[in-house]
Amino acid sequence: MRLLIASTNPGKIREYGQIFGEIDLETLGLRTIGLDTLVVDEPYATFEQNAIHKARTYAQASGLTTMADDSGLEVDALDGRPGVYTARYAGEGASDQDRYTKLLKELRGVPDEQRRARFVCVIAVAQASGDQVVHVRGECTGRIAHAPGEGDHGFGFDPVFIPDGYDTTFNTLPPGIKNQISHRGRATQMILPILAEMAKAT
Repeated sequence: MRLLIASTNPGKIREYGQIFGEIDLETLGLRTIGLDTLVVDEPYATFEQNAIHKARTYAQASGLTTMADDSGLEVDALDGRPGVYTARYAGEGASDQDRYTKLLKELRGVPDEQRRARFVCVIAVAQASGDQVVHVRGECTGRIAHAPGEGDHGFGFDPVFIPDGYDTTFNTLPPGIKNQISHRGRATQMILPILAEMAKAT
């Protein structure tokens, strides 16, 4: 089965490719099929609504079964921010470093027990027509570090997120471990059997 992953983020596409290795899928990115110029807004207040909207829109535009996600970081001390605005947290065109640097500044002086946070990932898969959509939600809880970890794995806020059960940030963990415990990894494990059934039916 051909599966369009509705993203131009190479880090995200790479992670999904590693996890999907056990299914007979041909995964394609938006750039691969020339749809990277189609920008789909994320206008809704929940991760679920945004993921479903993106999956349905790209499926209808491509004619392919399409998987889209909406993910972000919720920080308790910031009343759940940045949430669905995670990618835009530091403004348009900001780098990953810009975003986590802003977060650390906002949390300056906040003690460990008040730095609780969670990564959330909702994955939606739409059939080629866009009519039928299924979705799942994965979460990974932890806390925000006081300084970025010195690792080269991961992307986004990974350098400042310490998952529960570990004493180091996401970007210092081997990809195999991160893919098991991350919000994206957990959501992907839930969507895997659904994709496997869809692949058998094609």
